[in-house]
Amino acid sequence: MSWNVADVERGGVAGVFLEIACDESGSDGENLTGGNTDVFAHAGVSLSLASAAATVAEIRSRIRSPAEEYKATHLLREKHRAVLEWLLAPEGPVDGRARVHLMEKAYFVVDRTLGLLLDDAAEAAVLFRAGRPVFGQEGWRAFLEAANQLLRVRHDGDPVDAFYGTVDTLRRAHPRTDAARILERLAATRPRAVAYRDGFLAGPPLIPLLNPLLPAIVRTAELWSGSGRPVHLVHDRQNMLTPERIAWIETTARRAGIGLTGLRLVVARDDARVQVADFLAGIARKIASDELNGRGDPALTALLRPFVDPGSVWDDARSGALLAAPVAG
Repeated sequence: MSWNVADVERGGVAGVFLEIACDESGSDGENLTGGNTDVFAHAGVSLSLASAAATVAEIRSRIRSPAEEYKATHLLREKHRAVLEWLLAPEGPVDGRARVHLMEKAYFVVDRTLGLLLDDAAEAAVLFRAGRPVFGQEGWRAFLEAANQLLRVRHDGDPVDAFYGTVDTLRRAHPRTDAARILERLAATRPRAVAYRDGFLAGPPLIPLLNPLLPAIVRTAELWSGSGRPVHLVHDRQNMLTPERIAWIETTARRAGIGLTGLRLVVARDDARVQVADFLAGIARKIASDELNGRGDPALTALLRPFVDPGSVWDDARSGALLAAPVAG
């Protein structure tokens, strides 16, 4: 079923829309391979203002930091482990009322590169699994950085030559492997890459291919629209969220049959619901990053798992400890 704003305003939908407060953690724009984080997280919470304010007040009471604004880093400190476990616990303040969409940035780069150049994002998992063991850490890092530079709007030097030079070097050095087979296909796609770069001559695109925030917002709306009610998003202010991009998010969601009635921006410190979403996004990003890098905390991973979107963007072979079963709407 699809919804539209007019239906809601006329009262043509039973009940009011479901308002979801959102925030993100780990945003480095289009710099997905050389930024400060390797995971991007986007969280949405369904809490009343009163419940969210009570949750924030309880966290402040338990942590007792003089900080004017609390962030996820406060809860992630070992001395506040009990507060973190309380927040994520079954029957805790956000149990059944929060979800988080995760993106492993390196996988997102590979997925977008193969989707653009080969029209075959299904090969992303094959290349992602084979790349590091076949090319070695240095070779794999070179491929990821070249792909990132090719796709991002702002870049250094000639990203087309750099990318295809890297592809050629790696495929010749590692022939007769699954990874080299995919690179052979990529080697023939230079005209597509040139056309993609030439498209920037008229100005930067409205929707950068590599920015994870915009598709994550659409996915958050999709996650919550299963409730049977239209969804309205409240999001922390972001420079990326211009009126034109908000219009794109709303249009994209509606075309996909997602019941998104709209998105409005707020200042996080003025909305306790967004503060709780900020906590969850930051916590989830750190726990996910630790898990993917072999230093995970099994207890925290288990607590986070029920909140994680099963449609999170990364290689399924590496995400088993984090991915949750689908959550009923």
